[in-house]
Amino acid sequence: MNKKHIAILGSTGSIGCQALEVIKAHTDLFVVEVLTAQNNAELLIEQAREFLPNAVVIVNEEHYPKVKEALIPQGIKVFAGENSLTSIVQMDTIDLVLTAVVGYAGLQPTIKAIEAGKSIALANKETLVVAGELITALAKQKGVDIYPVDSEHSAIFQCLVGEFHNPIEKIILTASGGPFRGKKREDLLAITKAQALKHPNWTMGAKVTIDSASLMNKGLEVIEAKWLFGLRADQIEVVVHPQSIVHSLVQFEDGSIKAQLGLPDMRLPIQFAMSYPTRIPSVFPRFDFAKYPSLTFEPPDTKTFRNLALAFEALNRGGNAPCVLNAANEVAVEGFLKDKIGFLEMSDVVEKCLEKIIFITKPVYNDYVDTNKETRELANSLIY
Repeated sequence: MNKKHIAILGSTGSIGCQALEVIKAHTDLFVVEVLTAQNNAELLIEQAREFLPNAVVIVNEEHYPKVKEALIPQGIKVFAGENSLTSIVQMDTIDLVLTAVVGYAGLQPTIKAIEAGKSIALANKETLVVAGELITALAKQKGVDIYPVDSEHSAIFQCLVGEFHNPIEKIILTASGGPFRGKKREDLLAITKAQALKHPNWTMGAKVTIDSASLMNKGLEVIEAKWLFGLRADQIEVVVHPQSIVHSLVQFEDGSIKAQLGLPDMRLPIQFAMSYPTRIPSVFPRFDFAKYPSLTFEPPDTKTFRNLALAFEALNRGGNAPCVLNAANEVAVEGFLKDKIGFLEMSDVVEKCLEKIIFITKPVYNDYVDTNKETRELANSLIY
């Protein structure tokens, strides 16, 4: 396996930091070519000094002088701003772009990376939620591979290795159920952000953790799965699996089901995406059946956790509806984290935006941009 030169977009976030752990363990296989961060200049500087990338981007331009002063002595190129983020992914020396930024911000740099013919390790599910049809068509046109990093989609992908010629009957995405599994609406009226940020199994950033608690994360993953694996909405099922050991399953036309299992550790799907088609050794903890005598499964409660139902509704509508869903949710989560709205009110904001934003059946890129902007304005007006 030749060394892969990797650009990590969002290197200071949870996925980015774990990707660097994988690279550190396999310096014979991976080289850090580019690191980027939105605001965390201190950690970006620390990472750059350790991994000595060709270039770094600090998106918030206020931090540019600090980062430049710290890294110029090491001969590392330093850039700033959103335009630099979309330009840097086109560097000739990059083999693989790991998109680990959170939210809508990942869309444009992913498009530019695909246009430049770069392989994509996709941790930014919102890219496919917002513009799945555009992204998959562009990747096909450019002959670009998209390797899923989300544990659930990585599980599906791993189950399909050697099976790509066999039609899928359905896929089953597993969900932990989050910290409020089993609770009813009246139990969630006074939920605080501190409670919502305590995920039982996974360590993630604040936005993804809140999405997991509300089941919106699973809704976004449903939409992402549709585009990654070319499925209809009725071929995607969600099941709650509190232990988070079975990461997802594929059922084939003969009724056989394949599942991918393992301890909750994002380094495994990150490593698989970066090393595919080769499996490389790891020192990650191993699963022990004796410690998990019972693995349980149950249907999701979409009446209490309405976000999952709203996501399926947006998927069935198609067009720009998933873009509306994503934008409204990003604003709603921010409002919840700022104590401006309650936990259940996040779903209210998303639902109202889906009702009010003009539906576009066949959106092009500019339609996604406009839809995102208009939805955010409406969502903000509903919250503030």
